[in-house]
Parts: sequence; structure tokens; C-alpha cells
Amino acid sequence: MLTTSATLAQQGPLTYPQARKTDQTDDYHGTKIADPYRWMEDDRSAETAEWVKAENKVTFAYLDQIPYRRQLQERLEKVYNYPKYSAPSRKGEWYYFYKNDGLQNQSVLYRQKGLDGTPEVVIDPNKLSTDGTTRLTTFALSKNGKYAVVGTSQGGSDWNEYRVMDMTTKQYLSDKIEWVKVSGASWQGDGFYYSRYPKPEGSALAAKNENHQVFYHKLNTPQSADRLVYEDKGNPQRFHTLGTTEDERFAILNVSDRGKGKDGNALFYIDATKPAQSFIPIVADITDFSYGILDNVGGDFLIETNADAPNSKVMKYSPATKKWTVILPEKPEPLTSSGTAGGKLFVQYSKDVTSRVYVYDLNGKLENEIQLPGIGTASGFGGEKDDRFVFYTFTSFTFPPTIYRYDIATKKSTVFREPEVDFRPTDYETKQVFYTSKDGTKVPMFITYRKGVKLDGTNPTLLYGYGGFNISLPPSFNSLLIPFLEQGGVYAQANLRGGGEYGEKWHEQGMKLKKQNVFDDFIAAGEYLIAQKYTSPAKLAIRGGSNGGLLVGAVMNQRPDLFRVAIPQVGVMDMLRFHKFTIGWNWIADYGSSDNPEEFKVLAGYSPIHNIREGVNYPATLITTADHDDRVVPAHSFKYAATLQEKYKGNNPMLIRIDVNSGHGASNTKKNIETMADIYAFTLWNMGVKSLREIAAK
Repeated sequence: MLTTSATLAQQGPLTYPQARKTDQTDDYHGTKIADPYRWMEDDRSAETAEWVKAENKVTFAYLDQIPYRRQLQERLEKVYNYPKYSAPSRKGEWYYFYKNDGLQNQSVLYRQKGLDGTPEVVIDPNKLSTDGTTRLTTFALSKNGKYAVVGTSQGGSDWNEYRVMDMTTKQYLSDKIEWVKVSGASWQGDGFYYSRYPKPEGSALAAKNENHQVFYHKLNTPQSADRLVYEDKGNPQRFHTLGTTEDERFAILNVSDRGKGKDGNALFYIDATKPAQSFIPIVADITDFSYGILDNVGGDFLIETNADAPNSKVMKYSPATKKWTVILPEKPEPLTSSGTAGGKLFVQYSKDVTSRVYVYDLNGKLENEIQLPGIGTASGFGGEKDDRFVFYTFTSFTFPPTIYRYDIATKKSTVFREPEVDFRPTDYETKQVFYTSKDGTKVPMFITYRKGVKLDGTNPTLLYGYGGFNISLPPSFNSLLIPFLEQGGVYAQANLRGGGEYGEKWHEQGMKLKKQNVFDDFIAAGEYLIAQKYTSPAKLAIRGGSNGGLLVGAVMNQRPDLFRVAIPQVGVMDMLRFHKFTIGWNWIADYGSSDNPEEFKVLAGYSPIHNIREGVNYPATLITTADHDDRVVPAHSFKYAATLQEKYKGNNPMLIRIDVNSGHGASNTKKNIETMADIYAFTLWNMGVKSLREIAAK
């Protein structure tokens, strides 16, 4: 017999697994902080495994009682089941692209001769594991297209393994590269550069990653013979990545050190046309400014940088004279991407979080603006020097991703491929609003809903945010939102400070000692939605992942009365110890560190785990994480869930859903859909929705 909403409510508090507490205490600059669930940081212990198993048993027993959970999953499968393509990229006579038939766990890599050729499968990652959780992470063709570096990861891990494919036979060579992380594959001659860490000691999924090294691998040789190109043992938390220019003349070394709180990078090069030499500096020291090479024009470099230009600019650097020349000066709008193709410079700016794309010659002369089909987000425009046209993708909340071909000579765009989705865009609308945060700052937010929605405060509303690491949340289509919108749901996406929506200054206003601005912005977004009668506290849910999981955890501590449901996903929940796991030290640039007395006070003041209080009526909470998340290790969510279940005494569920063979994001399509079905079911159920609306046949 199905349990009704009323029956569940009458059950009272759930019974959670008992989690052992210890007397572990740490001293932070004279302040004693208890950490009773420290043992959960050992992801390989039998005790942790048993706790995970017991928690999942409680969580899935609860979810199983929601009568429309399966109905939601079936609807999600239907709306997601349409062919999805990437824009093509050219290498010689071949065009390469990815395609997912609809519900395939992984997208398949294809190629075809010419745009009218017959597609053939290059790599089908779905065949690499029985459960479809092995992902294709890297595919890098050599300059002549004869070979490709193929990178894969297993179970959602960030660790990669590289192989080399002969593109004539599509067979793998004997080459195998292990322990690759934070790396690309850049060809030069008969080999390629890549970055890796030494083999970790202890848990590969939790061990701290230090001493990032650059190697050169020559074809048909063992990894043990790879040449060490660069390392810096004196600065073990630096990233070292190496790329090559299209003509393979230059090898470009990028060095960054976010572990010491610096957000910029140093830049070096080696010129293959010159006698053997060591790396020559373009930017010798790491500062707070970033530099990225777009292309080489003759012997000079085109470089995008935010040096003395928070919204970024493009400059030319001459190695011969060491002179810098401005090609594109900084604009009031942030420069979000730039690159070259067909002898032109394609530059994208963001105006109030929507795309504007311009074409310049290589000296910075404006040629034209590319007319986009509406207000939304464009991506792509990359290519090689001899390309006559480029591809780009345009999308918005109610505009499924559509691929366009832009002809460089005629300056015209034409539709190359558009998707067929079980969705009528004309039934929905998106509005951009600007609301006022606590300190008076105007913050943009997109609100999407079915046309004709009544502003009576009764609409189930899902508020999503991130607010960190200079990452923007522009408009984009997500078919997995459709079932929520069909149920009369309102989706709101807030563009919080800490992101990159208005350039580096917007980012800086949500960093370190100013992190509270991010939480204030999110709270103000909820207050706006309530004040404008989109919803009410009884119908408002908040959701965020990773840094957004931290956001949800912090905000539900600060304003538990404002929300009915909270969904913190793979969140950074222990702000005092995040830098001690895998690559967490890299986040110090945004968060600060508990090793710093001033920053410790701020971190301790909002850290989700450390600010859970007894006697507070927290919103119904579904925490999600995964056993192979080696970016934000699941111990964050484990300790957070145990603390919440220990201290909360009310009737709202405090559940944790722990996926297996998955990582920081869902490792395949099936897991992604299952997770979203559970999130929607949990959200609507705890808003008092007893049954779903009938969906009209399309």
C-alpha cells in the first residue's frame, strides 16, 4: 500500500543510523573545535562503508514511499530521450563530433569525411564498462590527424588514464599513461605533453594531490621512459600545464598557485625552431592576474589577460622586443571567451549574463557582430587557421541547444542542426529581474515558468545558485527541468556575487572575507520570489552543487525559516578542513584558509557543519554525494549528515543519498536521471504535493 503525504507526516522524526562519536578536538588559533565524526574521512574503512549502507537504506525506504517517484523518472527519461550532438570540429578531411542517441549513458565519438559523409564510430565509451560509468575525458588529435590521445576516467573519478589510438586502424598502441589529473594532451612531433601527479599513497580518492609534473611521452614507448619536462618541488601545490600552438612551433608552460591564494599565473615558452633551450618567461612571476595564449601570429603571441583590466582584454606580446601592445582594450562588459579561426579573432562578451559575439581581424579591427537568434548563451567558434567556417551552439532556458554554421567570408549564420525535444517552448517564458541584496547591490536572476502562472504564492519554486570561483550561470536549456515546470513549478537561477557575471570585481565581492555577500544574495533572491508572490516559504526549495552545496548548507543555517526544502549536492561542508583532501588546497584562493587566524574566524562563522544548531526547525533536507567524488570528497557530506541528524529533533526528513560508482557529477545518464527524479519527488512531496498533474500528450 502506498503511503500518503499525510501518513508520512504523522510518522514523526525518522530513525537514523547511529554514528559513533569521538572526542576529537582541534585547536584553531586558541579556539577549540570538536570534530566527532573525523573517522568518516577514511573512505576505505569498514565502519564508513557500513554507515553509508545504513544511511542509503533509510533514504531509499523514504523515497520508495513517494507514489509518483517512478512517474517522475519515466517522464524525465522521455524528455531526455532525444539525439544530442556536439558541434563538429575539423581535422584535415575529417569532421569529428559527439552524439548521444538519447538515453545512452555516455556520448559516442563519431567522425565522417566531409560534412555530407557517412558517420562512423570512433570511440563508444558505453562499451568500456558494464555499468556505463567509464567516461571519455580527452580526445586530442596529432597535427596530421594520424594519432589521438584518448583519456578515460572510471566511476566518476578525476583520475585519468591515457592511451594512444592509430586513427587509420582505430586500434590502440601499447602506450598507457597513468595518474593523470588536471591535464590536457598537447602534441609536438612524434609525441605529446601531459601533466600528472606521483602515484598517491593510501586512498587514491582522498589523498592530497601535490607535486604536479609535466612529462613528454614519445609514441611506442613505456611511461617509465617519459621525459620529465617541468616540476617545482619547492612549490608542491602549483599546477603545471603545457600546451602547444597549432603549428607546434611553441610549447607554452602555464604555472598557477591558487594554493597560496593567488588567482593568476605565470607563462613561459620554448621555441622549437631555436636550439635546445630552457623555458623563457613571458610572465615570470605569479601575481593576481591571469594570462592565456590564444594563438601565435608569426613570432608574436595573442594573449587574453585581466592584468589591470578586471573585465579582461586582448594583447599582443613580442618575444623579440618583449613589448606588449593592446589589441582589444577592456570593455564595460566582461570578456568571457576569445579564440582564433580562419585568420580571425572571435570574442565573446557578457552583457547582463547574455552573450554578445564579435569578429575582429588579428590586429583588433572590428569586422562585425554575429547576430544571435535571441537572448541566451553562445559557445564554440573555435577552429584552425585555414577554416572557412566555424560552428557554434546557441541555447537559452526555453531554446534547446541548436548548432549554427558561421561562414567567415559572408558573415552569415545558418542552422546546421537543431534538436527535436518533447517540449513546446511557446508554452513557457523566461524573465530576467534585478533584485536588491542586503547591502543594496543589484543582483540579476532568471525566472522560468509556464505561461499564465498565477502570482498567488502557491507555486512550487526551485531556486538554484553557485556564487564562486569566477564561474557564471548563463541561460541554458536543460530538458530535465521540464517535468518540474510541467507541474506548475517555477525555476529561478540567481547570478550571485563570487561568480564571473560582471567580471573579476563581481568575483572578488564574494571571495574570502566577503563570502557572506554570496549568502546574502541568495537569501535576498528567496525573499524577492516570496515578495513578488511567485512562491512562499512553504513552497520554496533551494539547490546547489559543490560550492553551491556549501551555499545551500550555509543559507539553511542562517535562514531556515525561508525555505521548505534544501538540496545540498556534493557540497564543501567542512570549511576548516577542505584544503586537506585531494585538490582542496586549490580553493584557498576563493575561500581563504583556517590556517590564517583572520580567515578562520570567517570560515568558522559560516561553515555548514559547524553552524548546525539544536532547537532549529531546518527545512526538509536531501544531501547528495557519491563514493567516487575525489574533488569534494564525500566525507564533507557524511560528517554534515551525521551532525544534522544528531542535532535536529523535528519531523522534517534529514536524508543523505550516496551514489556508487559516481563522482562529483553523475557518471552516466542513468544515474543523472535517477538522482533528479529523487530530488523532484522529495521536493514536491515535502511541499505537500500529493499527486502529479496529467501531462498533455505531445
